Amino acid sequence: MSSTGSIIKEQPELTQPPSHSHTPLRTKASQITRKVTTRHGWLGDYNYAWLCAPTLPFSFGKSKTRRRMPPFYSLESELPLLLALTCGLQHALAMLAGLITPPIIFASALNLDAETSAYMISASLIGCGILSLVQMSRIKLFRGYYLGTGLITVVGTSFATLSTANAIFNAMYADGTCPMITADDGTTSRGPCPDAYGMVLGTSIICSFLEIFLSFIPPRILQRIFPPMVTGTVILMIGASLIGSSGIPNWGGGSNDCSSRPESGIFQLCPTIFAPRPLPWGSPEFIGLGFLSFISIILTELFGSPFLKNISIIVGLAVGCIVAGAAGYIDGSSITSAPAITFLWVKTFKIRVYPPAILPMLAVYISLAMEAIGDITASAEVSRVAVDGEEFDSRIQGGVLSDGLGGFFSALFTVTPLSIFAQNNGVIAITRCANRTAGRFCCAFLILFGVLGKISGVFLAIPNPVLGGVTTFLFASVATSGVRVLGYTSFTRRDRFVLAAALSFGIGDLLVPDIFTHLFESPKVTRATAAHPGLQGLLDSITIVLETPFLIAGVVAVILNLILPQEDPHEEEDEAARDVDIEVIDVEAQRRDFVEKK
Repeated sequence: MSSTGSIIKEQPELTQPPSHSHTPLRTKASQITRKVTTRHGWLGDYNYAWLCAPTLPFSFGKSKTRRRMPPFYSLESELPLLLALTCGLQHALAMLAGLITPPIIFASALNLDAETSAYMISASLIGCGILSLVQMSRIKLFRGYYLGTGLITVVGTSFATLSTANAIFNAMYADGTCPMITADDGTTSRGPCPDAYGMVLGTSIICSFLEIFLSFIPPRILQRIFPPMVTGTVILMIGASLIGSSGIPNWGGGSNDCSSRPESGIFQLCPTIFAPRPLPWGSPEFIGLGFLSFISIILTELFGSPFLKNISIIVGLAVGCIVAGAAGYIDGSSITSAPAITFLWVKTFKIRVYPPAILPMLAVYISLAMEAIGDITASAEVSRVAVDGEEFDSRIQGGVLSDGLGGFFSALFTVTPLSIFAQNNGVIAITRCANRTAGRFCCAFLILFGVLGKISGVFLAIPNPVLGGVTTFLFASVATSGVRVLGYTSFTRRDRFVLAAALSFGIGDLLVPDIFTHLFESPKVTRATAAHPGLQGLLDSITIVLETPFLIAGVVAVILNLILPQEDPHEEEDEAARDVDIEVIDVEAQRRDFVEKK
């Protein structure tokens, strides 16, 4: 957040917000008419050339003319219509890759058909657009409690849910909840299991009440329980685990059963033997496609305009898809089968509760509350509003409450739990527009993208290597955010000890995923679970927590942070300074002695 402070110092004065006094209806109508019919109402004083002009990666010469920066538009300032549309589109495109990735990975993990997969993408876009409107609102409830942050805090499908759902799906296939298909040659593969997705949604509904409850706890207490050391560790492990479970495997050709390179069956080649140009997992063609998408993101950052830099992920997807389509890797059947227009509940799932998933999902909602606190703080900072005091605390409370209610309603919208997207803070900083009107246009674009069903078909047709190259960068950005949060830690001996203990479990679990799989398979445990069936669900729930890197690392970090006594960071610095013997050398006297001897 210190970088945000440097940005703020370089920015000119913000535009003044309009008066909130009561405005007659006729005056308001004339203001709208003037805004729609005048050049100033459409364009304002914004420097659009700055927004669209490309940049050079190196500076030649010392004298460099500095481009005029556009004005900063605060939360309620008068915003030109074209700028609202432009910034809203940037916000929508900046979060688009993050919104389509989870449903694509969910559908792939459960082997769902193209029609259902396309619907899940559309539902994600529509649901996130609707619930982002709620999160950006600031509705007063009772006794000083609010719903929403009143900032541009858009929400999207949580990557924490994505990481946990993979472990839950594995447990469902292992215990027979989801079917396994045995081929004629004896090889097994996962069968379609839409009911598993419905179980995740049902479990999410009942667990969402935990975050709703947490929203009424004073933010200062939550920050004491979940300091940056805990939240940073959790976010770091979420990003790292997704790189290993989804990003890199898709880069190689697919994260399904083809990644094990079986010698027979439909997954002998990636993504399946029925693809337009199937190849073995890890083929150089796949690696090259993923690298092309990855390098496109880097080149956009080097040469792109501020507008393109905000949507570099989409640029990487577009470039990769163009080359993949020209080379014949794209299967257009998903585009053909996708409806022209769609909406929520066109497809439905059986909402049920999967008992072993309750404990992991409760931990997910705790992590969502931790993420929300950090992301709202960053949004307030970059929007130039107070980051302490009662108003700020009410924004935190309203944001966490909206997050919890969003988890409840998103499941009813057939969408997994949502979290606040941090990357949109970068859009605010670059475009210098924190006005909520731009956020509302963003929501409108997301809903529009979701309603147009063919767009979801296009996203579903993206080849796995292209998606892998882009999502690897996306998940690495999540891990980097975790490192940034850890940077706010004082790193006393106590902090280093807690972090080392948490990462011992998290990284160990990440590198050896099966270490806890057989923990409760001893004969004694088997006899106990046979006598008490409910015990098996509890043990399965504990196993899922232990097998999910960010959950076990977060649990260890929270426990140790609460039981270990705090240390004064300045005391360690003073002790280190006392231990250092400082030798003062008179350089001038040594020079004179040297000259005399010579």
